[in-house]
Amino acid sequence: MPMWWHCQNPRSNLAALVLWPVLAQALTLIPAQRHSRMLSTPQTWLAQIRAVKAADRTAAADTMLATLLAAVAGAANAGGFVMLGSYTSHMTGYLSQLADNIVLQNIGLIIAATVAIALFIFGAATAAFTINWARQHRPMQQYALPIGVQGALFLGLTGLGAAGLSQAVTTHTSLGLLSFIMGFQNATITKISYARIRTTHATGMVTDVGIELGRAAYGMAFDQTVTADRSKLLLLLQLLFAFLLGGIGGALGYGAVGYLFSLPLAAVLLTLAII
Repeated sequence: MPMWWHCQNPRSNLAALVLWPVLAQALTLIPAQRHSRMLSTPQTWLAQIRAVKAADRTAAADTMLATLLAAVAGAANAGGFVMLGSYTSHMTGYLSQLADNIVLQNIGLIIAATVAIALFIFGAATAAFTINWARQHRPMQQYALPIGVQGALFLGLTGLGAAGLSQAVTTHTSLGLLSFIMGFQNATITKISYARIRTTHATGMVTDVGIELGRAAYGMAFDQTVTADRSKLLLLLQLLFAFLLGGIGGALGYGAVGYLFSLPLAAVLLTLAII
């Protein structure tokens, strides 16, 4: 792991140690014959990074971007729980919370769940609007733009933590912002991959893993013409692994330095969008 990952806080070091394999894993997606050239040629490395956000999509670029965004989503989601006590991408949980508290007539929690769901939807709608606008007016930046917006939103989250507002205002505003970011990110990778990939919806990915394993088991037991889609299964497992590693890193990082841990997340996304 490079020396620039290290800092004085041991928990932050551990967070970096957890997140580093996600970046290293992305390199494995690059064809072997190009891998050595990428390591030795800065221009090739730059070209590979630019391919991740390019308007002309490839399966490898989608996978690399999805892996990175899944790690970021895991970090932000875990950070939301560590700092704010809520998983901000968990819309199923918010819907259940809304139903329960309608019955219990708990107005405060009804409002909180409704706002979280609404902001997630608004984030997804904003991502779709941004990408569709860019396709018509800035086609070469149609995916770089939403990635950069996500980075700016994480910068906003950092600023919110440093604004000196009351704890109640900071907590509720942060929950809303993170819900918006999660909706924005999930819609971004969904649009980029034409609905093949989602990064914050782990329940769906786990379900698809189970489906593929079931197909494989049936094929081995009864009908060899029924097989699992191995490439899809590997992609799902890779995204789940990235989400998990990102979550561990986020829990450690946000637990160690609080809102400041949004800075490296913002830096990764902004760097990807700008270069």
